[in-house]
Amino acid sequence: MSVALGQQVLVLNRLWQAVNLCSARRALTLLFEGHAQVVANTDSGDFKTYDFHQWRDVSNRTSSDSSEDVVRTVALRIRVPRVILLLFFDRLPRKEVKFTRHNIFERDRNTCQYCGKVFERRDLNLDHVVPRDRGGPTTWENIVCSCIPCNTRKANKSPVEAGMRLVRKPKRPKWRPFVQVGFGAPMHDSWKHFLDIAYWNVELGQEPG
Repeated sequence: MSVALGQQVLVLNRLWQAVNLCSARRALTLLFEGHAQVVANTDSGDFKTYDFHQWRDVSNRTSSDSSEDVVRTVALRIRVPRVILLLFFDRLPRKEVKFTRHNIFERDRNTCQYCGKVFERRDLNLDHVVPRDRGGPTTWENIVCSCIPCNTRKANKSPVEAGMRLVRKPKRPKWRPFVQVGFGAPMHDSWKHFLDIAYWNVELGQEPG
C-alpha cells in the first residue's frame, strides 16, 4: 500500500490545466475531502470526472492485477487515480522557459540559423552570435543553433565579418505554462493530453566546469 500511495498523480486546476504533481496519498486526501475529483478516460475516449464515492464504486466494479494500482484497507478498496481536477483552484503558475540546450533546439526548430537547413540535434552546435571573447553573453538573444559547416565557417567572427546572415534574430521565448517532470518520473499515458513536458532542467551558464 505504501508503494501505491507514493505514486505520482497529475493535478489539474479548475480550468483543466496541468499545474502540479502530487502523491497518490495527497490526491486521495483531496478527493475524500471534496476538494478534487478524479479525471479518467471513458470507453468512448472522453474524460469523465468522479467524486470520492463515485470513484470508490468504480474501483469496486473494476479489477486490477497490480497491487500498486489499488489501495486497500479493511473497509475500502480504491484505485489510485492518475489525474485529479481541483474544484476550487483556477490559477495557473507561469514559468519562464528555461535557458537550456533542449529549449534552444525547440525555439530554432533544429534548424541552422545561418544556412536554414534542418539537422539532427547531434549535428548541431550552439553558436554565440557575438563571440564570447568579444564580450558576447550566453543568453537567448546571443545563442543560436548552427550546423558544423556553418559553425566552422563563422569561427570566431561576427556574422557580418564572416559574410553570413541569420535566418531570424534570436529572441527569448514567451512565457508559457508547463509542469516539469524529471527523468526519474514515469509519465502515465493519461497525462499526455494535459501535460507539456520540459525534460532538460539545467540552466545554460550554470553547468559545472
